[in-house]
Amino acid sequence: MGSRPDSADGVYLDDAVQIAAKILVVGHFAVGKTTFIGTMSEIPPLRTEERMTQAGAHVDDLGGVRGKSTTTVAMDFGRITLSSKLVLYLFGTPGQERFVQVWEDMTRGALGALILVDPERLKESFPVIDLVEQYGLPYAISVNHFDETPVRPENELREALDLLPETPIVTCDARDQKSSADALIALVRYLQTRTDRRA
Repeated sequence: MGSRPDSADGVYLDDAVQIAAKILVVGHFAVGKTTFIGTMSEIPPLRTEERMTQAGAHVDDLGGVRGKSTTTVAMDFGRITLSSKLVLYLFGTPGQERFVQVWEDMTRGALGALILVDPERLKESFPVIDLVEQYGLPYAISVNHFDETPVRPENELREALDLLPETPIVTCDARDQKSSADALIALVRYLQTRTDRRA
């Protein structure tokens, strides 16, 4: 039997890690969940994407979406080490309503959710926010800014999404590691604040 590879190769966790947390990365269809996890994961992300076909054209609304040829059919998975003691396991859910049955399994053991929203398609976020609230998961909103998307003020977004005052809302570009990391950190800080309040 071979020895375990060195954790420096990025695949195995360092022995110093004390907390591993499951975080859901959710959002409506074509909002950037797969891209976000691919950007953030320190290991090769697991993807379950399939090519979109004409058969799904009447189901998957591509209005306002450019250049999308694949879609997630089960989940995306990645891992990010936020500190020497904290690792996040990122689970991305499919965005289409027909895959909602996977949510029950995906939410088990999750500490919270990062909900990606497209500022040009806010209405599509409502069912996702409703589902996250239905499962009792605390969440943060990350507004994924696409190319040429106008920037909307936070108070306008907060009102449009009907968010509680304490719900974090941040902006990111799912292709950019720093802004995506900032979104995850905002969620983790919110989860920590909730835990401290209960203590």
